[in-house]
Amino acid sequence: MSDETPVCSAKGCRADAVWVLAWNNPKIHTPERRKTWLACEEHREHLSQFLGVRGFLKDVVTLAEWESGAAQGA
Repeated sequence: MSDETPVCSAKGCRADAVWVLAWNNPKIHTPERRKTWLACEEHREHLSQFLGVRGFLKDVVTLAEWESGAAQGA
């Protein structure tokens, strides 16, 4: 496992990730499956909107919450 801080998933962004955007594509994923994108403060809204308009966005939580496992069982 790497000690590097996770970075934002936005194209070209290398900022530290603060948010986890949990999503799935209902056409190809089972309902309980969650894929994740990471987001910095600057890109959280943009990435959330991108997933949201497609009906893919399921949850947005802080990286700390996700890593603690609090959101993964929901």
